[in-house]
Amino acid sequence: MTRMPSADRRRQLTEAAIRAMTRDGVAGTTTRSVTAEAGVSLSVFHYCFDSKQALLESVIATITEHSVAVVKEAIRPRATLRETVRAGFQAYWDHVGANPGEHMLTYELTQYALRHPGFEQLARRQYELYLAAYTELLEHLRREAGFELRIPAEVLARYLAAMTDGLTLNLLVLGGEGAAEILDMIADHVAGLALDQG
Repeated sequence: MTRMPSADRRRQLTEAAIRAMTRDGVAGTTTRSVTAEAGVSLSVFHYCFDSKQALLESVIATITEHSVAVVKEAIRPRATLRETVRAGFQAYWDHVGANPGEHMLTYELTQYALRHPGFEQLARRQYELYLAAYTELLEHLRREAGFELRIPAEVLARYLAAMTDGLTLNLLVLGGEGAAEILDMIADHVAGLALDQG
């Protein structure tokens, strides 16, 4: 087995856990199945993670990072703030469509955490990560597109996280029909909450 820095090994195990949990569910995924997926020994897992809870937190953070990276790339400044916002939501929508299992896993992780004593704080951490991600994206938009919010960023971040939950479930359950109209409406609404300084 190739020696690898522990941060890289944790990333390898986390990505393997995402694949295993997407395929087998959270409850059906064991440390053994994660190590088999990653092609490493069980001792490597225990060197990198001290508990299943630590692994789940890493999974939640990594899935959030996947979505944020896609959206951040898409929201480079365009002619109008609305077009920039629309591009970000289109990128997110496309990511959900291309990775439905990963996005279904986020809901399963929330339910798992809320239903298993001792894991409840993972659901809270999950949503704190969502709020931090939206706050980061709003700051990125402010810097890149030059706008001020009409409402506090923390309030808008929480609203966007709640709205994105619904948007994601809508796509997972009903499919992509009517996507353009939904995304147009969201872009109009979100852009209307900002003052474009461009």
